[in-house]
Amino acid sequence: MTYTMAELKVFESWYDKAGVRATPRRLTPQDRDVLKQFFPKHLIPHLNHPLVEAQEAPLRRYVAAQHLYQWLNFTAEFEVSVVLRATQRIADNKSGLELSRRLRMDAFKICVDENYHALYSMDAVDQLEHRSGIKSLDYEFQPFLARLDGVADAHPSHRQLVQLLQVVVFETLITALLNDVPKDTGVITLVRDIVKDHAIDEGRHHAYFAEFFKHLWGQLTTRERRLVARLLPEIIVESLQPATRSARAALRHAGLSDDAVNTVINESYDRVSVLNGIIHASARTVALFEECGVLDIPEGRDAFARAGFPQGTTH
Repeated sequence: MTYTMAELKVFESWYDKAGVRATPRRLTPQDRDVLKQFFPKHLIPHLNHPLVEAQEAPLRRYVAAQHLYQWLNFTAEFEVSVVLRATQRIADNKSGLELSRRLRMDAFKICVDENYHALYSMDAVDQLEHRSGIKSLDYEFQPFLARLDGVADAHPSHRQLVQLLQVVVFETLITALLNDVPKDTGVITLVRDIVKDHAIDEGRHHAYFAEFFKHLWGQLTTRERRLVARLLPEIIVESLQPATRSARAALRHAGLSDDAVNTVINESYDRVSVLNGIIHASARTVALFEECGVLDIPEGRDAFARAGFPQGTTH
């Protein structure tokens, strides 16, 4: 088996440049910085709804804070419960694939990164609760995990393969959040700093898992390729569903009526807008699959079309 230069060098500088190795603990300044925005408004769809915009500033600030807390809590849970369970298998040579020692050693580095991302996400929640006086609502990760793992539940004999695909999908997505937040000087500095740190690490992870998928795809049987091609669009869609459960809880806790909450959520996260967001965020991921030949398989091409992906993207 041959290995590309991308595989050999993507983590070459990890010991010097990884966030856990090179960056300090990010802290909230002891000044008025905490009065800045918790999150860019354009990245919180329900905050832009007329029923929410008509509310007093403290309520809108509370909703924005809860959106940030939700993202930080989700990040901590996802890194440990989803990314680590698959990446640890790669590192331990228990993925069912023939992989180089370099790929497995780099997987160990990703495990360290993801644990650190979880740590500083929760550290940020703790600091921001203390400095802002706004407490985080309880967060439930299990409903998301159950929905995501529902794809594997339908194919129990391929559960490990599906879990590897989950990580490939999520780690190769490009979201506006990682690009936009660090540049927005109106956002709390701690938030900008940890998102920037996260984005730098995720750049390496993106390159790694793009390379990993090529090895995975190359070792699948014809039957397995047909299955994977059918499942990938569902995994993408389930990975990128918006966190409406948390948004509903925040709006209700802020004092909006059930009818108002339903209106805000239904109109802020309508099916067309959500699908367009998923297609945009997954464009590079789908391009990777297309490059590897996933969309040359009729089952895959049809599955992407049924999921709503434009034909120009998938074939």
